This record gives sequence, C-alpha cells and structure tokens, in this order.
Amino acid sequence: MSRICAVTGKRPTAGRIINRKGQSKKSGGIGTHITKVTKRWFRPNLQRIRVKLPSGQIKKMWVSVKAIKAGKVEKA
Repeated sequence: MSRICAVTGKRPTAGRIINRKGQSKKSGGIGTHITKVTKRWFRPNLQRIRVKLPSGQIKKMWVSVKAIKAGKVEKA
C-alpha cells in the first residue's frame, strides 16, 4: 500500500528525532547537548473507505482523516 491520500495527495514526510543529554541551564546545569540525530517518518492518518464519486460510482479509496472530517469526500 502506498501511503498517499487519494483526495488531498498527503504523503509521508521525513523528519528527525534529536536526542539531547544533560541538565538544562534553567535547572542549574551547564546546558543540554545533542548526542544523536535519527531519521524518522511522519505518516498521514489514512483510512480505507467507500467513496461515492461524482459519476455515481462507488469505489474504495485510501483517504486521510483530515479530508473526511472536512467533508471533501462523500461516504457511501
């Protein structure tokens, strides 16, 4: 399954996890330091639903929850 919304075109985007170690200056330490940076993915919240197309046809599609809540698709 490709994780792409059929309506909005939302797709996974890359990001990073930044690990920090040490006590913050605010708490009385010498400050935090970055120890590791790891790549990660932000995946869209996709649901497979039955959608009624403008032609009247009913089809199952992968649609993001944001598009469903916004009323961009008509559920069948």
